[in-house]
Amino acid sequence: MTTSPPAESPSVPTRAPGQPPQETLRRSMTSRHLVMIAMGGVIGSGLFLSSGYTISQAGPLGAVLAYLIGAFVVYLVMTCLGELACAYPVSGAFHIYASRSINPATGFTTAWLYWLTWAVALGSEFTACGLLMQRWFPSVSVWVWCLVCAVVVFTVNAISARVFGETEYWFSLIKVAAVVALIVLGGAAIAGFHPLADRHETFPHLLENFDTPGGLFPHGMSGVLVTVLASFYAFSGSELIGVAAGETDDPARAVPKALRVTVIRLLVFFAGAITVIAAMIPYDKVGLDESPFVTVFTAIGIPYAADVMNFVIITALLSAGNSGLYSCARMLFSLAEEGQAPQVLRRLNARQIPMTALVVSMLGGLASLLSSVVAAQTVYLVLVSIAGFAAVAVWMSIAASQFFHRRAFLRDGGDVRTLPYRTPFYPAVPVLAFLLCLVSLVGVALDPAQATALYFGIPFVAACYLYYHLRHGRRRSEAPS
Repeated sequence: MTTSPPAESPSVPTRAPGQPPQETLRRSMTSRHLVMIAMGGVIGSGLFLSSGYTISQAGPLGAVLAYLIGAFVVYLVMTCLGELACAYPVSGAFHIYASRSINPATGFTTAWLYWLTWAVALGSEFTACGLLMQRWFPSVSVWVWCLVCAVVVFTVNAISARVFGETEYWFSLIKVAAVVALIVLGGAAIAGFHPLADRHETFPHLLENFDTPGGLFPHGMSGVLVTVLASFYAFSGSELIGVAAGETDDPARAVPKALRVTVIRLLVFFAGAITVIAAMIPYDKVGLDESPFVTVFTAIGIPYAADVMNFVIITALLSAGNSGLYSCARMLFSLAEEGQAPQVLRRLNARQIPMTALVVSMLGGLASLLSSVVAAQTVYLVLVSIAGFAAVAVWMSIAASQFFHRRAFLRDGGDVRTLPYRTPFYPAVPVLAFLLCLVSLVGVALDPAQATALYFGIPFVAACYLYYHLRHGRRRSEAPS
């Protein structure tokens, strides 16, 4: 790959040739918002619904280990992200990192991978919300609720970045409260304290469920491997801190703080929740027929557990859709800033919102929603496969960008002590992060259930590179001096 030195003024995005200066996005979010945006992007239906399936695949101990490994990789990637986000505090920054540190074609490809990831997610989240609302309103068609959710998410994003951040904060707080309740109440139950439970209800003591009839790893290490791969995808969304850095007040202080808090909380919440679920429910009896949160809360004696969790999961879906639309719009805005997308996408309204980019992103999400209904086995399968591949590919891009960024910084005589945030143990951290992500993609190839991600993801990447070189030739993006 061709490397290029960091821009002379990295905090200022490159304008397309001949374009006049314009107002930038308003910096109105704080580290509090960044933490909850990242938490909101990660803690979702995967934890609330699919965590039982991962435990059944890997066994109790295997599932916990898999998520600990996933959290370790998140830590590596987030430390790389911290240095880049402080060096280039611009909105939709992933492709800026790659464009400046690796080459513009890689930045262009990274941007479209990430945009497609969240556009597909929008369609999925709206559909799931509509299906869950059927529990309370069975006579109302699913498409009506899909439309209601789309309007809510679009409105929140269209008002202001601070309103988006504040809304995401409260959406995420509801999810976090549910996870904390599970850890505290479930932990108390397996320790012998469960005053609300039926007196005939029996609970396993501490971690006795971890010793299964098939041993500590009832499905062998292959089950653990599959779950490790799933945990990588489960933690995707934590990188949203980088997307929001350009609209953060004092990013040099807020971004590093948000990264540290996010990694610690994700580790505690995911590892804690998986441990409690695995300890409470036998691994061969937990699956996809019911949320393990519902199973645990019902056993403990929480009233209306199913309805409470239905509300929490809908909130989680709205939160993911909220973050997804924000990310899509900022990625298109940033592409236009770099001259790699139509300039109409960089227009800001009076509230400093890239409204055209927001509308186009919402249309992309609605197109994904439509394809999930009329072409689920063809078009939608392709979109979902590329989106799954993109999550790890973007992490690889972040790690590689930090490696080349620091190398160019040192080559040009830079002093790492002047960096507002620096990735520790360079170059070991970015290299290890990149290699672990690469190994996960190799593991995907070995798993027939997930290999489709590579069949469509790799050709999509190749097509992006080809389009960039045909459209832009070998022109390099350079920041104004």
